Amino acid sequence: MCGICGKLYFDPSRQVNPWKVDRMMDAIAHRGPDGRGKYVAGPVGLGHTRLAIIDLGTGDQPMTNEDKTVWLVYNGEVYNFHELREELIGKGHTFRSNSDTEVIVHLYEEYGPECASRLRGMFAFALWDNAAKTLFLARDRVGIKPLYYINTGNALLFASEIKALLRDPDVPREVDLQSIHRFLTFLHNPGDQTLLKGVRKLEPGHYLIAKDGRVNCCRYWDLQFRPATGNRSLRQTCDDLRELMKSTVRQHLISDVPLGVLLSGGVDSTVVLACAAEATSKPVSTFTIGFEGEEFDDERPFARLAAARYGADHHELTVSAQEFSGFLPAYVRHMEEPVCEAPAIALHYVAKLARQHVTVVLSGEGGDEAFAGYQTYRNLLLLERLKGVAGPFQGLLGPSLDWLGALGAFGKVRKYAPICELPLERYYYSRVGTPFSYFNRHRAELCTPDFYGSADDAGSARIIEDLFARVDRQATPQAVLNRMLYVDTNTWLPNDLLIKADKITMANSLELRVPLLDHVVLEFAAGLPTHFKVKGWTTKRILKQAFKDDIPREVVTRRKAGFPVPLRRWLRNDLGDLVREVLLGETSVRRGYFDRRVVEQLLERNSRDGGLMKEVFSLLTLELWHREFMDVQPASQAAESTARIIPYPHPTAGAVTPQGADGATAALA
Repeated sequence: MCGICGKLYFDPSRQVNPWKVDRMMDAIAHRGPDGRGKYVAGPVGLGHTRLAIIDLGTGDQPMTNEDKTVWLVYNGEVYNFHELREELIGKGHTFRSNSDTEVIVHLYEEYGPECASRLRGMFAFALWDNAAKTLFLARDRVGIKPLYYINTGNALLFASEIKALLRDPDVPREVDLQSIHRFLTFLHNPGDQTLLKGVRKLEPGHYLIAKDGRVNCCRYWDLQFRPATGNRSLRQTCDDLRELMKSTVRQHLISDVPLGVLLSGGVDSTVVLACAAEATSKPVSTFTIGFEGEEFDDERPFARLAAARYGADHHELTVSAQEFSGFLPAYVRHMEEPVCEAPAIALHYVAKLARQHVTVVLSGEGGDEAFAGYQTYRNLLLLERLKGVAGPFQGLLGPSLDWLGALGAFGKVRKYAPICELPLERYYYSRVGTPFSYFNRHRAELCTPDFYGSADDAGSARIIEDLFARVDRQATPQAVLNRMLYVDTNTWLPNDLLIKADKITMANSLELRVPLLDHVVLEFAAGLPTHFKVKGWTTKRILKQAFKDDIPREVVTRRKAGFPVPLRRWLRNDLGDLVREVLLGETSVRRGYFDRRVVEQLLERNSRDGGLMKEVFSLLTLELWHREFMDVQPASQAAESTARIIPYPHPTAGAVTPQGADGATAALA
């Protein structure tokens, strides 16, 4: 795993300055501490920082072909590169190394842009075809590896991280106000846009071609939710899944450096550990963390059970509220986009622990999205069935749930009352988003008039409507569960979960692999009927059934957690004063986004029961993002070990108007 960056001038007479490529590489040095290299020739420059995993001696990049007409910088791992290499040798290609990088070079020579669809793995790469004067970018199917780009009008720049793009003076820093509204709507940013105007994500399953001043993106893969042919029994399907997971994990263990498993104490990571332990003769290194205090789901006892069963070399760590707050500025800096994902901070500490022992780790990320592990899926499936049974009496469902909620014992059902008369596509924004969330219900009061006037709510809704339309074209009628899973696979998964997984582990120079998100596993899961995934109160049914003899019973039956963070308690108690200082301070207020009085009310409500902890954490990360990326003196100059989250000596940014953040852009002009 590595970091990549580069620039292409559309005018072939212009010359890329090698110094600019060096500056971009400096910004992503943490992604590749083992080496760096660049290719600069006329209007194109490619940069690469290397974390050596496979073929340590001859795998340096940029990689080229025999006649030096094709140059590649690449981040990721291709797990079927041995098979592809043999195929290409049979077609007459010759190799100088044993790396997966060189396989991509020759695969492009053989198949052109369609080479991306032949790769099995996680990847983001940039390839310069000098003969065709074409820059080719590609990203893996589900977005495990990030890739950002910007078209400035006279050049295309790309990088693994936004920080590298911002090292080039041609890249402007201007806030995209609509992206802030989308963040408030979804608690992440779906689609290809970021909070910086013009900076885009190459979407998962897409490639980009830049040639003759034109830039075009093309989708090469989409997850298909079509019923599997034949009538497979549950038992046979479980056997098939076991074999698929064993072979997939075995492929993910390919490495020339030590590796381990991040163990959360849940089903998914334990399945990965079980398969890894079977595939290797040495004890697997495992890593988990816990937090000081009580009143949260401690993963460690369950992780210890799993580690003991497989004789793992187990390591664990305890994190305090002070360490959590001290890492917040670095969290924002590494994530590069405001994301309501507090477990990312837990991931940082477990990644830091793991990096002391290994260079590569496997995790259970993606099991819930592939096999429907979230309680949201179960609850909404039940609700949709109730709506179908109610028929003409559907209008009574909402008041009934409201009444049950008022009784106290069924308080949680009350949140479903507003959606009882809406079709799924009108209320399901993702597993973490709904039009009835606090931000969506109170946007007009929370936002200042100018900022509220910049919102394009219809545009945000269209993102979800388009996804539902796409999945509904795959099968008629499309299963309710499949519709939810498709939306999450295209929104929450790449733009929240996987941003966290990549950015935080790479900040620690650690490669993270996610076998449950291998596209072959995803396609297998997408072909399963709903009752194989969710039945009654059981979620992730098929995975639990397939590995029931391999996972401690306590792990299977426990309530889902997944590196939980005691955020509710910390935001109300340990970090309460700091949060108020950030969100109610002059710097935040002068940005012109939010009404200080309403923010204060929000904090007061959260201090009573912690019920708005996600909203508070979202506003906190949004403000810290501005201090890091938009204010005059970047917070990246501060030490990561700072014990407080306010010490930035930033001049106050100007008030925001619908045209942008004037104070920030002026300072960087």
